Amino acid sequence: MPEPLSGYELAARQQETKTNLLLSTPALIILFLAASGPLVVMLLYSFLTPGDYGGVEYEASTEGWFKVFFHKDIFDGTVSFADAHLSIFWRSIKLSLLTTIASIILGFPTAYFIATRPLSSRNFWLFLITIPFWTNLLIRTFAIMEVIRNQGAVNTLLMSSGLIEHPIQMLYTDFAIMLGMTYVYLPLMILPLYASMEKLDFRLIEAGYDLYATRFRVLRKVILPLVKPGLVAGSILVFIPSLGAFVTPRILGGGKNMMLGNLIELQFGQGRNWPLGAALSIALLLIVMAALLIYIRNIQSTSSSHD
Repeated sequence: MPEPLSGYELAARQQETKTNLLLSTPALIILFLAASGPLVVMLLYSFLTPGDYGGVEYEASTEGWFKVFFHKDIFDGTVSFADAHLSIFWRSIKLSLLTTIASIILGFPTAYFIATRPLSSRNFWLFLITIPFWTNLLIRTFAIMEVIRNQGAVNTLLMSSGLIEHPIQMLYTDFAIMLGMTYVYLPLMILPLYASMEKLDFRLIEAGYDLYATRFRVLRKVILPLVKPGLVAGSILVFIPSLGAFVTPRILGGGKNMMLGNLIELQFGQGRNWPLGAALSIALLLIVMAALLIYIRNIQSTSSSHD
């Protein structure tokens, strides 16, 4: 057992703790004002009354939160579910999940390929993965648009090969949004997966083959459990920004396939209903927090199983 601290050592440690807290106080204040401050403002705005020409009036109201889920008819006052908002919520969650699944399907073999290369060439492959981050998000989105539009590379190739007679309408669809978000966020899936696979003991895979396990069984029983932390981290890193995406759905969706980010921007802009926009922002935050809680729970269960 460790020896108990003397009075002098205990006082020195307390003084060191106070000094560290004092030194970190400016950073904590900046963190609160820059991160928590805007969230507090949005939470306050969500319980205020909308102004006539935008902004808010400082009168308490729950109208913003009411309109997130419900709609009140202006003629007879009947209340019904806000189908438009709920459909946008569902589309956002659905496309974010599909984007995450597509990123896993493409990112898992890519990360495995890089992790199995010689040490001297891995940095080169990682360099290639990070190249898209050098380009502005808007430019990358327009690049996808040029590929899948009616006169784009895909339709031109299919028509010139005789496989189709008329262009396939891919642009301004949910598929276009999912494809664009997958392209944008795929590196965020590959890098955490590679970090987990790099530490993988490949002798365990050889042992599985020696015990006559099939490749699918080795993947399911050996590889996936060991790289689960990277898989969960990558899924969270893809799902959360996809849920609040704005630029990609705006361009590839053509404004008619809206997601939560577009709906929030619409309320703060043309809709001039800031409390509703603030309420939608907080609702999006709650969805993200739920995803993070699931992530933390998975990490804890993974750690306890390894222990």
